[in-house]
Amino acid sequence: MATSPLPPKPNQQKKNNVAGKVGFVSLGCPKALVDSELILTQLSAEGYETAKDYAGADLVVVNTCGFIDSAVEESLNAIGEALAENGKVIVTGCLGARKNADGSDLIQSIHPKVLAVTGPHATDEVMQAIHLHLPKPHDPFTDLLPPIGVKLTPKHYAYLKISEGCNHRCTFCIIPSMRGDLVSRPIGEVLLEAERLFESGVKELLVVSQDTSAYGVDIQYRTGFWDGKPVKTRLFDLVNALNTIARKYQAWVRLHYVYPYPHVDEILPLMAEFSDHGYGVLPYLDIPLQHAHPDVLKRMKRPASGEKNLERIQAWRAACPDLVIRSTFIAGFPGETEEEFQYLLDFLDEAEIDRAGCFAYSPVAGATANALANPVPEAIRNERQARFMEKAEEISIRRLTNKLGKRIQILIDRVDEAGGIGRTAGDAPEIDGLVRVLPPSKPSKRYRAGEFVRATVIEAQGHDLIAET
Repeated sequence: MATSPLPPKPNQQKKNNVAGKVGFVSLGCPKALVDSELILTQLSAEGYETAKDYAGADLVVVNTCGFIDSAVEESLNAIGEALAENGKVIVTGCLGARKNADGSDLIQSIHPKVLAVTGPHATDEVMQAIHLHLPKPHDPFTDLLPPIGVKLTPKHYAYLKISEGCNHRCTFCIIPSMRGDLVSRPIGEVLLEAERLFESGVKELLVVSQDTSAYGVDIQYRTGFWDGKPVKTRLFDLVNALNTIARKYQAWVRLHYVYPYPHVDEILPLMAEFSDHGYGVLPYLDIPLQHAHPDVLKRMKRPASGEKNLERIQAWRAACPDLVIRSTFIAGFPGETEEEFQYLLDFLDEAEIDRAGCFAYSPVAGATANALANPVPEAIRNERQARFMEKAEEISIRRLTNKLGKRIQILIDRVDEAGGIGRTAGDAPEIDGLVRVLPPSKPSKRYRAGEFVRATVIEAQGHDLIAET
């Protein structure tokens, strides 16, 4: 969760001629984080200030998540807290698109005092609601903003959202009903944003969307323009251009939410070049596989369910030996037998997924999976999740142990008295492992957040590493 500052009371604003302060609570995934950044950028452009706490805010915006039950509960609790502490709350995000069985608004039925509710990627609607309850300080066209807008991430890394929505209809997921079908951003616009971020000092760009490998499908891979040259709106062209830009600025590009379609094979040679340069597109793929057994994948209606994922992953590793794969899985999906679950564990062993997370299946209101036959009892779901994570940890430790004695590149995230804490090319921020870099041998030398260092791995501890320069 990211929390941003909040605005002054309307009467105080007029009396003291002070810009209104808006409080901001951001929940959910990186895609929701980008939505929050867009709203905060527009707020800043119009002269609003952000408040550090509820008491200093004239109004609070809560960007919600509505994917699984625990996220819904967290979002509803955050709204309730903001109402109790401040009283003036505007709600946006995925939970804002959720309805009750009778078609009424879910949030307003629970928290009727909220000022307004919108769905996700609704910057204009949120700003309209803010203008209604907190007058606009000035016209943004007469003021200058940093070209990258307002960011909630540390200065040295940022998320780049390349599309919105999803064309898939997975039976456990309701995201398309909240975020709509796939809408790809123009490739020239995406690349311009990327270059501005790198120019501002960003050292790692994390590409996100609902389905990164589907980029451009909705507009039939339309040709755009970048740097005076034509470039198609498709995955390979995007990654190739980002790779070139990142090398220019000596930075990293990390790909998230990539499905194992055949055309993804095209970007593996670019990843294989990383070891020669140390910059560019990382040998890292975040692939939300969710399961391995063909019958379970069919019940899930997963994209690429007919692909031979194990063979594809093995071919990727042959093309790029340094490739790190992270994925998420669901244990106890309706109808999952013990044999199908064991098939998943065997797949983990053979595919050697470096970073794997697992959720025990949780019914989501509105998901078609709720109607599937043979639901798995909750106790068995939780037991299978625990077995999965035990297996995943064994594999992760085994693969990390292979790094002992190797000299690796590390991006420092923060510094303390014990040295630096950073990440390797195989570690995405906040979800993967960390590297503790011991203090430099020269007392005068200090690490800095956002700098790259090279260090030798001397120890592996669970999902993390210890290294020395």
